[in-house]
Amino acid sequence: MSPLSWYQLVAALLLGIGLYGVVSRKTLIGMLIGVELMINGAGLSMVSAAQLTPMDGVLGQLGALFVMGLAAAEATLVLAIVLVVARRMGNARSDTVSELKG
Repeated sequence: MSPLSWYQLVAALLLGIGLYGVVSRKTLIGMLIGVELMINGAGLSMVSAAQLTPMDGVLGQLGALFVMGLAAAEATLVLAIVLVVARRMGNARSDTVSELKG
């Protein structure tokens, strides 16, 4: 098995663990952690494909920087939303958000 296959397998494992975390968690923070795992799996897949194939490695590094920026922006927005929900509802569970009025 080639090194690229191992990296892609780890990336798929991160994606699966993240998807399981999003589906099984009831708190918004737990869902955020699952989404971050999925984004990290995508970044690992891009970087490994760029470094271990004839493609230019700089493109993989630029893709990884884009993924990291996207993850930082997503985490900032979601944490702000969780903070507002926690202050208004008293907890940050996903079932309280689905029962909002108005």
